[in-house]
Amino acid sequence: MRQFPPRRIVCLTEETVETLYLLGEQDRIVGVSGYAVRPPQVRREKPRVSAFISADIPKILTLEPDLVLAFSDLQADIVADLVRAGIAIHVFNQRDVAGILAMIRTLGAMVGAAERADALAHGFEQRLAGIAATPRPAQRPRVYFEEWDDPLISGIGWVSELIEIAGGEDALPKLRLQQAAKDRIIAPEVVREAAPDVILASWCGKKVVPDRIRRRPGWSDIPAVRNNRIVEIKSPLILQPGPAALTDGLDAIVKALWAPASS
Repeated sequence: MRQFPPRRIVCLTEETVETLYLLGEQDRIVGVSGYAVRPPQVRREKPRVSAFISADIPKILTLEPDLVLAFSDLQADIVADLVRAGIAIHVFNQRDVAGILAMIRTLGAMVGAAERADALAHGFEQRLAGIAATPRPAQRPRVYFEEWDDPLISGIGWVSELIEIAGGEDALPKLRLQQAAKDRIIAPEVVREAAPDVILASWCGKKVVPDRIRRRPGWSDIPAVRNNRIVEIKSPLILQPGPAALTDGLDAIVKALWAPASS
C-alpha cells in the first residue's frame, strides 16, 4: 500500500536528493542517481540505481518505492518503464531560477514539509537578491558559458540568469530560452562575434581543458582568451537545477567575474 507522505523515495537526479537532505527528509530516500554527490555522505548512505538516461529498473522495483522523482524529457524512457511497472512518479522540468524555487516548494509539500521548504526557498530568494544588489562596476563583463565542447553548447536558462545575478551579461542571451541542448548548439564563429570578456565552462562531468579552448581557430582574438579569463565551474555545482546552482554555483560565477586575477 502506498504511503503519504511517501516513505520510500528514489531520486533519479541530484537536485532532489540535495533538497530532501536540506529539508531533513533524507531518511525517505532509498535510491539515488550515480551522479549524486551533495551532501558528500550520500555516496556512502544511499544505493545508486541510475545514471542520467539509464537506470537499473529491476533494482528500483526491488526497493519498493512509494515515489520516484525524475527530471526532464531526457528521462522519459526510464519513466515509461516505471509507469508500466505501476510505480508512482513525479517528473520535474525546471529550467530557470523560478522553476528551481518552485521545485523545492513542490517537493516539500509532497513529503509533508511545506513550511520548511518554503523557508528554504525564501532563504535562497533572499540570498539571490542580496548578491544581485551588490554594488559592481558599471561595465558588466560579457560572459559565454559553455556546457559542452563538441559540438559547442551554450548554457541553459538558470545559468544565464545566475550570470546576470552575479553582475555579468550573458553574451548569448537569446539561447537561454532554448530548453533542449540540441537547440543551444552554436558555431565557433558565434562566440568569436560575441567577444566575451569571460568564458565559463562546465563540460557535463568531463574535465575542462582551457588550452583546447584557446587553440580554437580565431579564438585568440576573443577578450576572454587574450586576457586568460577561462574558468571551469564543476558540473555538480552549476548544471543541476537545484540548491547547488543557487549557492556554490552562483558563488563560483561571482568569483570568476570579480575576484582579482591571479598572477
